[in-house]
Amino acid sequence: MELRDYLRILHRNWILVLSLTILGGAGAFGWSLLQTPTYETSTELYVSVRSDSSGVSELVQGTSFARQAVVSFVDVVDSAVVLDRVIDDLNLDTTPQQLARSIDASSPTNSVIITVRVSNTNAEQAAAIANSVGSNFADVVVNRLEKPDGDAASLVRVETIAPALVPTSPSSPHTPLNIAIGIVVGLALGLGIAVLRSVLDTRIHSLHDIEAATEAPVLGGIALDPDAKKRPLIVHADPRNPRAESFRSLRTNLQFIDVDGESRSFVVSSAGPGEGKSTTTANLAIALAETGARVVLVDGDLRLPRVADYMGIEGGVGLTDVLIGRAELVDVLQQWGTGKLFVLPSGRTPPNPSELLGSQAMQRTLEALAGAFDYVLVDAPPLLLVTDAAVVSRFTSGVLMVAASGTTKKPQLTAAVEKLDAIGSRLFGVIVTMLPSKGPDSYGYGAYSYSAPDEKTPAEPKTDRRSQRRGDAK
Repeated sequence: MELRDYLRILHRNWILVLSLTILGGAGAFGWSLLQTPTYETSTELYVSVRSDSSGVSELVQGTSFARQAVVSFVDVVDSAVVLDRVIDDLNLDTTPQQLARSIDASSPTNSVIITVRVSNTNAEQAAAIANSVGSNFADVVVNRLEKPDGDAASLVRVETIAPALVPTSPSSPHTPLNIAIGIVVGLALGLGIAVLRSVLDTRIHSLHDIEAATEAPVLGGIALDPDAKKRPLIVHADPRNPRAESFRSLRTNLQFIDVDGESRSFVVSSAGPGEGKSTTTANLAIALAETGARVVLVDGDLRLPRVADYMGIEGGVGLTDVLIGRAELVDVLQQWGTGKLFVLPSGRTPPNPSELLGSQAMQRTLEALAGAFDYVLVDAPPLLLVTDAAVVSRFTSGVLMVAASGTTKKPQLTAAVEKLDAIGSRLFGVIVTMLPSKGPDSYGYGAYSYSAPDEKTPAEPKTDRRSQRRGDAK
């Protein structure tokens, strides 16, 4: 993926990333509050060896011995022989093994200094334990472990050079550090989930997704309208609505495709159901008719017709009656409004839709419409569900594919395009519907545009006019 893809992922999932980042910091802060504060202090002990001679060689030998002895003395600091005395001195209610867990002794390499660190939930007790460990360690080493036989004094000396002080602030939990770690972990988790969601999400969202499925251009984008079912003909119902303007932008782009073609008849289909195919076809037909073009809208979905309901006309007689020879084409064409838009409803549902749509009668009907009208728009069923759209596309100039942002899946769109390629149908372009009004996918498709000053408002339709003859269709 490119940088812009990651930026789009971040833009699309910024709420998730921000929420997990805040949650990580808040969780770390809460965890820190629940922890018992621990105080740490330390004391430093100096180990030396007495020498009966003041010669340089004897001093060097003594220092060398002290350095070697310190390595072993470090392990003596938290031994039971020392800690038993500490427990007795301070009257601690613990065992040497338990007390040893809070004591750490160390010494730098080639050094005669031993550092004893003690941690405890009580600051005063931590300092007391550290100083007691230092004094008792010195006594055990000097008067027991390194004591010569007889009354001779020990050659080893252990002195405290830095007594333990009472700490003024706890060493843990380190709340600022914990919060910073929590924020980083939350941010990393949020980014990881966002990228994983994007990788696993096969739905169409961006122009890049469509380019991966087909080389056909994106003809336009239609914004998502939650009230689309209540007012499907937005171009007529609210001509100045941004969604209506997007259909006019689509109309403009459609006028520039296949400019050398003799026929401008198009099948409008989609990969699957529920992608806004029928409403897109109806609004596009109204937008084309606004320019004065002669347009016919054909309901080619003989299985689940919608055009008659959307256009508010009677659909009992229509395309199926023409195909079986029960009615003449000019008798079933219905004019919509006072313009040059005519609608051919589907008629009654036949038992064999694919056979009727692939018949010679269908070919002759579309040829007649293409000769009489400037634009023929055929609303066809989804490509992947049935073969109707693929069959009809052979009798038209090509196909306009509708893909819904956030609904259509990339494999479905790819499969639909491959199906058209297999039968030799031409895909003129893709129309993206249900684009969000906000967010990273709300722009880039020309989803919002504005009408030119001379744009005309569509005339009020006369939906009760039936079967008006059109001399040009004869």
